[in-house]
Amino acid sequence: MPRRSIGFPLALGIGLSLLAASLAVGWQVLLVGDVRPVAEGFTTLHWAFIVLGSLFFVLLIVGLVGLCAWLVREMRLNQRQQAFLDAVTHEMKTPLASLRLYLDTLSRHDPAAERRRAFVERMQEDVQRLEHTVSQVLAAARAEARVRVPTEAIDLAALLRGAIEEVRQRHGLADDAIRLAPSASALVAGHRAELAVVFRNLLENAVKYSEGRVDVRVEVRRSSRDRVAVEIADRGIGIEREELRKIFQRFYRAGRDVQRQAAGLGLGLFVVRQLVRRQGGSVQARSEGLGRGSRFVVTLRRAERAPPAAAQIAARAGGAR
Repeated sequence: MPRRSIGFPLALGIGLSLLAASLAVGWQVLLVGDVRPVAEGFTTLHWAFIVLGSLFFVLLIVGLVGLCAWLVREMRLNQRQQAFLDAVTHEMKTPLASLRLYLDTLSRHDPAAERRRAFVERMQEDVQRLEHTVSQVLAAARAEARVRVPTEAIDLAALLRGAIEEVRQRHGLADDAIRLAPSASALVAGHRAELAVVFRNLLENAVKYSEGRVDVRVEVRRSSRDRVAVEIADRGIGIEREELRKIFQRFYRAGRDVQRQAAGLGLGLFVVRQLVRRQGGSVQARSEGLGRGSRFVVTLRRAERAPPAAAQIAARAGGAR
């Protein structure tokens, strides 16, 4: 479906606002000129009506401008929603068509064992792709829900290692493609499953938008007395500076060059921001521009106590001494 330009409604709104402002100014000038000969006969009530009428006219203009801005915002959201629906359709139909082809081949023919094994592997990849698409949509729906989630003390390094290993296996990457820099152990307060989704989405993005060899670096550092920062940096295609704040919006995808680079739904970073905020943290995107890579910094609250498993190990070690 072709996207409709917002240029015409935007120009129409600006034109109508300017016309209303011109009429208001002209009306005031003519009114004052006509009233001057008989101004002596005006009472306080007459002047009150003139002042109130002028005020309401100004409010009308402000409301018209606000309405135009709201309409433009809604049109842009509608465009992003349409792009999202197109992306979901593509992400669902492509693996489904592939699965149907392989299943038809297996049911109508009797391929050799090696070829059958290759078919099964490709079908598993298609199923994983479908599962990833569905999980992204469900994660976005859950992220918007205003619910309070239970928090616990989480070993950040262990959580990151698990997310890194999962992304490595999913994309068949070498061990050094995603590197976790050595750092002191850090405990953060949050919801384990939601933080796992956050780091998995960020790592998936770093891999997806890498050109050629994947080289992703993950670093944990203390940003303040009660905050811990996790930085995920890649050497991928980068992000234009004017889009750094927009990329966390729901359904938003960067420029056309980036869209051609990799398929996506425009939900991953939206989910990241929503879940990080729910943990009482923040997330920032940084990039020097296209072709210069990008960095995502997630800041979380530090936890004062060790997670249960670590506490039990420490207690057993103390008892042994």
